[in-house]
Amino acid sequence: MYAVIATGGKQYKVSEGDIVRVEKLAGEAGDKVTFDQVLAVSGDSLKVGDDVKGATVEGEVVRQGRDRKVIVYKYKPKKGYHKKNGHRQYFTAVRINKING
Repeated sequence: MYAVIATGGKQYKVSEGDIVRVEKLAGEAGDKVTFDQVLAVSGDSLKVGDDVKGATVEGEVVRQGRDRKVIVYKYKPKKGYHKKNGHRQYFTAVRINKING
């Protein structure tokens, strides 16, 4: 059984027991989190649209962290312009405990 959830402007395909990295959510390790924006649920058959209107996915925050550094390099040829910048995105690791739907 799996579900497709939307959080942080992205969509994730999750199953029970999975650990997924999503955009930063409020909460500390051990806190419960509920995703109510469920797009699809697959059990015996695939349910989408109004069939998953009341479906939820429950999870637990495993940890908060920051991802690897991504280097952003801007360059204009023949002008002597270059700029180097780095970015580390915040994330929340969530263990999926239960799919209700």
